[in-house]
Amino acid sequence: MIKLSWLKFIYYPHNAATRMDNIILFYSLLFLVAFLYSSVGHGGASGYLALMAIFAISPDVMKPTALLLNLFVSLTSFIQFYRGKHFNWKIFLPFAVASVPMAFIGGLITIDAAIYKKLLGLLLLIPIIRFLFFANLKPSELRKSNTILSLFIGAAIGFLSGLIGIGGGIILSPVLLLLKWTDMKQTAAISALFIFVNSIAGLAGQLKKGIQFSPDMFMYVAIAFVGGICGAYFGSLKFKQTILKYMLAAVLMLAAYKLLFTTA
Repeated sequence: MIKLSWLKFIYYPHNAATRMDNIILFYSLLFLVAFLYSSVGHGGASGYLALMAIFAISPDVMKPTALLLNLFVSLTSFIQFYRGKHFNWKIFLPFAVASVPMAFIGGLITIDAAIYKKLLGLLLLIPIIRFLFFANLKPSELRKSNTILSLFIGAAIGFLSGLIGIGGGIILSPVLLLLKWTDMKQTAAISALFIFVNSIAGLAGQLKKGIQFSPDMFMYVAIAFVGGICGAYFGSLKFKQTILKYMLAAVLMLAAYKLLFTTA
């Protein structure tokens, strides 16, 4: 007897009208994820992966799709935070130098779908912790960064980024805040460009071995790009981000639960 979860019926309903409603729902949520993530300086890969997991999309499609969407959203987010004068090249460069080649290597590796889902579920817990438990730091609380430590951290994050299909910002952000090297908006600016360069490297690794994209990819990119522009503008210049962080954490908790505790 074949068991199907309710999520399968969300994504593959028999009724054409219901199917169209669910496509509209997916696109609406995609816009919202891009908007929310870019408002805090992230490309949104963990959110896109979470959304695709909820809609039961294949891991073979999830990984390259999330990386491609990351490119557009993280770049727009970086531009806005850079214009807001929140970026620090000195802190960014050691992370990027070590992470980019490792992201390419990670992108070359294919792992079992079940292991992929569990590993992604565990990684989604990191941004949940970041959004719920890290408060903004005052300038007087910030510490000087360490180049050697940055290189080691960058290499580890880069490999995981390419392997899972994320830009790495969800891991780098809490690390920067925990080490007290940057405040929230500096973290957002650095994470945005970090995500962009790692997404390029991870996608290059994927392209080298052959990848699958959804036939609707152009629509995905357009929606995420618009959401990213709006979110980056409001996040860098307008928003107080407390409510946004709680909303993102709730979405990620739902996806992490599905990935870790269901078999669909």
